[in-house]
Amino acid sequence: MNDAAERIATNIRKGVLEFCVLAVLDGQDMYGLELADQLGKKHLTASEGSLYPLLARMRDAGSVDTRWEAPDGGRPRRYYAITDLGRAQLEMFASVWWEIGPEVDELMKERGK
Repeated sequence: MNDAAERIATNIRKGVLEFCVLAVLDGQDMYGLELADQLGKKHLTASEGSLYPLLARMRDAGSVDTRWEAPDGGRPRRYYAITDLGRAQLEMFASVWWEIGPEVDELMKERGK
């Protein structure tokens, strides 16, 4: 991907990352590195450095809760869980996405005709 295309992709990712986080957490609670790995597999986040500040903002806003857990007596990890508010936000995002996504797709298909 060239620089211009990467800049566009980065801007799109920034715009939807919060809702992608909520979608992943809607399936199960995860600790930060696990969440970063899941999003990275989908090419939805560039780095953990962009994810952790977002998670802190989401926690402050009430869309995720956190808890500390030490699996198998190991090192404690902060787990993130979607809240009822987060689910409501995710549902709203989904309804908007399904409405405007096809419109954007249509514009891209029609351009230059």
